[in-house]
Amino acid sequence: MKPPTRQPAAGERHKGIIVWGVGLAVLVLAIGAMLSRPAVFAHLSNLVFDSYQRLKPRQEAGAPIVVADIDEASLAKIGQWPWPRTTIATLVDRLGQMGAGAIAFDMVFPEPDRTSPSRVIASLRKEGARIDLPAGEEELDNDAALAAAFARNRVVAGIAISNENSNALPAPKAGFAFGGESPKDYLPAFSGGVANLPELSQAATGIGFFSFPLSGDGVVRSLPLLARAGDNIYPALAIEALRVAQGATGFIIRSTGASGEANTGRPAMTALKDGDFAMPTGPDGSFRIYYSGMPAMRTVPAADILDPAREKGIQEQIAGHIVLVGTSAVGLRDLVATPFREAMPGVRVHAEIIDQILGQSFLTRPDWARGAEISLAVCLGLLLLLLEWRFGAAVNSIAAIAGIAIVIGLSWAAFDRLHLLLDPILPSVALALVFAVTTPALLLLANRERRFIQSAFGRYLSPTLVGRLADNPAELKLGGEVRDLTVLFSDIRGFTTLSEKLDPSELTSLLNAFLTPATDVLLRADATIDKYIGDAIMAFWNAPLDIPDHRRKACLAALAMRGALGELNRARGMDLRIGIGLHSGDCCVGNLGSAQRFSYSAIGDSVNLASRIEGLTKQYGVDILVTEDTVEGAADLAFIEADLVRVVGREHPIRIFALVGDAGHAQSEAFGTFRQAHERFIGAYRRGDFESALSGLEAVSAKAPEALGGLYRVYGDRLAVLAKAPPDPGWDGVFVAERK
Repeated sequence: MKPPTRQPAAGERHKGIIVWGVGLAVLVLAIGAMLSRPAVFAHLSNLVFDSYQRLKPRQEAGAPIVVADIDEASLAKIGQWPWPRTTIATLVDRLGQMGAGAIAFDMVFPEPDRTSPSRVIASLRKEGARIDLPAGEEELDNDAALAAAFARNRVVAGIAISNENSNALPAPKAGFAFGGESPKDYLPAFSGGVANLPELSQAATGIGFFSFPLSGDGVVRSLPLLARAGDNIYPALAIEALRVAQGATGFIIRSTGASGEANTGRPAMTALKDGDFAMPTGPDGSFRIYYSGMPAMRTVPAADILDPAREKGIQEQIAGHIVLVGTSAVGLRDLVATPFREAMPGVRVHAEIIDQILGQSFLTRPDWARGAEISLAVCLGLLLLLLEWRFGAAVNSIAAIAGIAIVIGLSWAAFDRLHLLLDPILPSVALALVFAVTTPALLLLANRERRFIQSAFGRYLSPTLVGRLADNPAELKLGGEVRDLTVLFSDIRGFTTLSEKLDPSELTSLLNAFLTPATDVLLRADATIDKYIGDAIMAFWNAPLDIPDHRRKACLAALAMRGALGELNRARGMDLRIGIGLHSGDCCVGNLGSAQRFSYSAIGDSVNLASRIEGLTKQYGVDILVTEDTVEGAADLAFIEADLVRVVGREHPIRIFALVGDAGHAQSEAFGTFRQAHERFIGAYRRGDFESALSGLEAVSAKAPEALGGLYRVYGDRLAVLAKAPPDPGWDGVFVAERK
């Protein structure tokens, strides 16, 4: 019966138009989602930009910055926090004496010192005690001592701004000049915050906020360089410390409306100048932090600074540096999440910002970025639809993956080369949506084609070949090709006898218990299972797909089959033995069969030889025998030469090897010693020096693993025969196998 000829579906010519219509609609919806920017997209974008920073962190500028760390060791040495203000004052003075360019506090002192003697005296007087101090009480005020230390040095006092606290903040120390429109309309506004004691604020050279606005996942990726509270503008702690260190009086804010700046229709900040250093900003004055993961050597424990004996060793680290006073102690809760670490001391983030500004290494997201991302999504989406329409579902997934790879590649290149943040998520999502919606339509067409082929050819071909024909009908052909294969035959020893002792269900259970793990082993080793013949398996490598190391993989699979049988024996309390033969050579492989049914198989002399080698395992008393052609591609494994044998049906002898173990076993000292003894024995045997061979046999048998005992018993019997009937002169050492 001749298979029917396929007739085209009536409306198939219109399917491309349908796919185009659906795809364009999805693309428009995806772009709409891009413009609305759902929170989940923003989160994914942040994760991508975080990974970019981890892949290529900022090159550290080596700026003169050091962290005076109130760490766990300092707390253990000086005492629990809070320390007396006199201790803080001593810390400030010692930093000043060592030549610190600026001292910035990543903390706030909002309340009077509870340990101040003046407060203790006031408390006693309230209880009725009379205390006279001829020297005056101001010398006993710890806060006054700290204020004096602030006044003697260039100190930046930290403040915390928030909308949860409406306390008034002190007037800023820095001045502001505006290049363009007033910044008050676009800077982040806060109701107030937490400030230092008035005398501390008054004595400080600068005031800066250290608060970090957190993203939805709690990671610090950016911060506002400026913030507004009431009518005042406050700088961030990092840029205020940089200003004080330079001796600058204020900042220059550049915004829309300034000379050279485009006016987008609404006020927006574009840049900020801090003394000699300029930095780009977002429209609201935000600054993207480009982390370097600054090394620990930039940190000096506060206890070391307070220790006069350590002054000489740390003065060089302090002199001329911006010193940020903060804490890494877990209990003081100044740890924040960054793209690099889940818990980084907040003071280190301020140090990163200063180092970034001094190194002039910035991350920017230009105004045109969103438009570029949308344009890229449209172009790639249309290209994907064109490829789908032209080539169908087979190319669809490749094109979608390639498109997403292009998006990610462009995004990474922009970051790597230009430090630009171009978002790959939104264009990638657009492509993914187009792919996800249009692919089912294409698959419906492909499935209709597949069902037709299956119904037309299912009675003539095996299911595997029907599937291949459905994927590509041109592959169906008789005949084949000649390929270099490694062929494996395996057989369970004595299975015929065993089958006579078991009922059919027990026999089937036992057979499946071995064939299942053996098949898993072969498939994991990239083998093609040719056929099962009762308890025997035929498999081969390097067809239909190229397997460059097929010889080695076949040998490792044989070892794994040995292990699988061992597990079965232990589980069932049995002593089944296996014989495995391997040979590599040219074979004819392809879709072999009749016009009614095919199977993918291999034939040829190399296949026959592999079968002969499997048969020899029983004669030689070993479980795995491999020909020299196979050993050449697996030389790192543990082999010993078993014999030079002429098998039935072949004129020339072949060298066969017993496979003992894997590469690790081959490198072991014990195997090396054993192999040397075996080579001495086999050499004497080949030379016809049977007396030396016999003594060598005794020596090597003592070192041989149990699995090779049968091999040496065979040689023992052979030597006994040769001793009684020596071979003719010119004996070549070849053993003739007279049975298959």
